[in-house]
Amino acid sequence: MRALIRSNPALPLLLFLLALMIYISPLYQTGPGLMSFLQRAAPLVILTCGATFVLISGGFDLSSGSLITLVVIAGAMITQGDPALAGLGLAAVLMIGLSVGLINGLVVARLHVPSIITTLGALLAIKGVAMAWSGGAPSSSLPDNLRALGRGRISDVPVVGSVPYSVIILIVVIAASYWLLHRTNFGRMVFMLGDNPRAAVLGAVPTHRVRVLCFVVSSLTAVISGLLLGGYSGVSVDVGSDLALQSVAGAVIGGVVLLGGRGTILGASCGALALYSIFTVLNLIGVSQPVRLAVQGAVLVAAASTSKRR
Repeated sequence: MRALIRSNPALPLLLFLLALMIYISPLYQTGPGLMSFLQRAAPLVILTCGATFVLISGGFDLSSGSLITLVVIAGAMITQGDPALAGLGLAAVLMIGLSVGLINGLVVARLHVPSIITTLGALLAIKGVAMAWSGGAPSSSLPDNLRALGRGRISDVPVVGSVPYSVIILIVVIAASYWLLHRTNFGRMVFMLGDNPRAAVLGAVPTHRVRVLCFVVSSLTAVISGLLLGGYSGVSVDVGSDLALQSVAGAVIGGVVLLGGRGTILGASCGALALYSIFTVLNLIGVSQPVRLAVQGAVLVAAASTSKRR
């Protein structure tokens, strides 16, 4: 048990917060209530899985939140709510995500610009494109077959009643991320790059390629999160605006070291769920949005301090 907690420090916090949620609200005492919680938390957890690759490699990706905004707006503007254009819209947002990840990774790897500066610039540029494309107020919506990703569910499931599609997508993303980071040569090279970049170069690790692929993974998870958020919450220029920092906070709570080289997908996922549980508890007891933002900052600092000490 001690080894489990050491490898996944967010697990005790998550279990405590879930117990507190169940105690405060009867909704979370039921299977459907817990499924609803996972449905709402899925975009943050998925984004955190992608952010974990960049963080373990020794970088930051601050552009993922604005990329989510662009994905939602682009999907709506391209399809204009027409289900027949859903395939075109899906292909377009995937290409946008792939392009952003490649550009971020190449600028960091080839031009040696610090990742925090690169992705901060990308954040502003992507946000500007999204605002210019939509005119600041999107007039269209995602088609119903794309919105089903965030709102649809499988009915008549024993115990829980129904399982949202977003929860199934969440499980698939966590499993794929775990396999990629912890069961492949690519994952081992990510850890080597974050732990000691010089040793990784001397060990014949293709560091430029690995770093670029980490940013691509992060951007693709942002695309998935954007589709789920757009399907669940609708189209807005503010969707995803806070998720980049929340994904970093969730990963750090789950034991990912900010300077790279340490962390797990399961730990980061539990950290993101714990962070979302904190927001849920604060909402249940009636805490205002400004206070929730202050708590988010305090949690990030506390998690980073604990991670450094550990």
